[in-house]
Amino acid sequence: MISFNYETEFELPNEDELSKWISDTISNEGFREGEINYIFCDDAYLLDLNVKFLEHDTLTDIISFDYTLGKLISGDVYISVERVKENAKDFDVTFENELSRVMIHGILHYCGYKDKTESDEAEMRSKENYYISKLP
Repeated sequence: MISFNYETEFELPNEDELSKWISDTISNEGFREGEINYIFCDDAYLLDLNVKFLEHDTLTDIISFDYTLGKLISGDVYISVERVKENAKDFDVTFENELSRVMIHGILHYCGYKDKTESDEAEMRSKENYYISKLP
């Protein structure tokens, strides 16, 4: 089950479509959907988590906590709406495009994709682009 939670004024206008898109991605990658929680927040909220749990004193657009067991995808995905807006401007893309990229990025990590090396990052970007192209 995919749920969307809001710790800021932002709300997704199309939760049902996005939920189906995420479910389809998980299935397409050969996994099953467990409990997935998206929590949309601001920079301060995410910075607090970053310092507390990861010991990183930096702003970020996403932090994901992976509770996947075998092929059952589960986790909490925290997204800073403020950071996504800034990144969309920096990358010269729409907010919706950047938000979709960040949302699916967390799921792809749960599916085993990494982004620490150049080749891993290239594969991650390719997967992100593929799934973004599948958005309704």
